[in-house]
Amino acid sequence: MNPKISDFGMARLFVLDQTQGNTSRIVGTYGYMAPEYAMHGYFSIKSDVYSFGVLVLEIVSGQKNSGFRHGENAEDLLSFAWRSWREGTASNLIDPTLRTGSRTEIMRCIHIGLLCVQENVADRPTMASVILMLNSYSLTLPVPSQPAFYLHSIGSDMSLGSEYNSGVTRSD
Repeated sequence: MNPKISDFGMARLFVLDQTQGNTSRIVGTYGYMAPEYAMHGYFSIKSDVYSFGVLVLEIVSGQKNSGFRHGENAEDLLSFAWRSWREGTASNLIDPTLRTGSRTEIMRCIHIGLLCVQENVADRPTMASVILMLNSYSLTLPVPSQPAFYLHSIGSDMSLGSEYNSGVTRSD
């Protein structure tokens, strides 16, 4: 696996014992920032959970979120991961260099990554829960819901399937 390091700019926004807030000063790297933060300046302890989920999916896939493109489809990494998960083909996401590893562990990482990038902030686990999920294979994981910024395709139209949708539709 290739190590990944993300932007830790969020830490500068929090004051001691603060768990959420709002700012007009957006710092970080798009594609890793939670959508509620990137679009509205709202941050919480779940913002880093979102970023962590993106990193997990990048590590498992061996692909960067920002430059991901699957075949001819205009699909980002999160959309591809979500579609693959829903269709029962999540193993298509796995980097070929990891195929000799434990399939069960890798699929669990994909599952946890998808839980971390869920659209609804309240549905995302805490980092403490993520650690428990990673360390305890007897713990049953909840079913993930649609990730934020999920792009779904209807014919040749691509539209943003998110509560943060501003009415943007793109035709290819």
